[in-house]
Amino acid sequence: MLGLLGLLRRRHRELLRDNLKLTGLYRPLCLIRAGMELGKGLAELPLVWLAPLPRVFSLIREVRGWEHIEVELRKDKGRGIALLAPHLGCWEIGGIFISNRLPVTALYTPPRQAWVHEMMRYGRERAGAKTVPPTAGGVRALLGKLKAGEATFILPDQSANRGEGLWIRFLGHPAYLPSLPYRLIASTQAVPLIVFAERLTWGRGFRLHIEPLPVAPTDSAETLAHIANQAISKLIRQHPEQYLWSYRLFRHHADVTPPEDLP
Repeated sequence: MLGLLGLLRRRHRELLRDNLKLTGLYRPLCLIRAGMELGKGLAELPLVWLAPLPRVFSLIREVRGWEHIEVELRKDKGRGIALLAPHLGCWEIGGIFISNRLPVTALYTPPRQAWVHEMMRYGRERAGAKTVPPTAGGVRALLGKLKAGEATFILPDQSANRGEGLWIRFLGHPAYLPSLPYRLIASTQAVPLIVFAERLTWGRGFRLHIEPLPVAPTDSAETLAHIANQAISKLIRQHPEQYLWSYRLFRHHADVTPPEDLP
């Protein structure tokens, strides 16, 4: 198993180790399993993006929490649904599965490589999702979809650009995370749901979790952000090996420092 971890680039191994230590989740076995899960995640992407959709959908062995979506779909004037999908498990298959069943608009930052961009966009849109860039126009599109009672799909645990984030204690450590998802929820009173496609052992597929958040319509964007990231942190602690620890989540600009009284 140590040999499998050695297949990762040095910077990936160091990021896995450093992030696990920073959050208090480091264990030698967890580091090894996180490296193995990272490899599984990369290997499954071509299948999720390119295989026939019936084959992809068959990989979802169980869905827990779909009733939280159904409640809004059954209403004549249901609220919009803000799907928050952290980098945990296989977020790609979660988005594809849901977008085949209801209108979904996803925020999408194109990768630098043109061929990866084309494959990723095709994979994400072929089940019915629409993708928009993180621009003013893209934000307006997301806002309009939520006001119309449709769903949006956003990866909330990313390092935010200067002036576009909130300081959150994420997994016990300060992180500068995007405020956009929570500003959208607060301004439209959309229903926030956490989406997590748990990777089952021995290649058996995935278990899709859809979990509500204990929020109130009057909650501010900052309050929503803290509640959501507490829930996401809890999920990660339950499945630490399936989180994308190779991402530079805790980096921030040198002239931007967390407040001393961060809760």
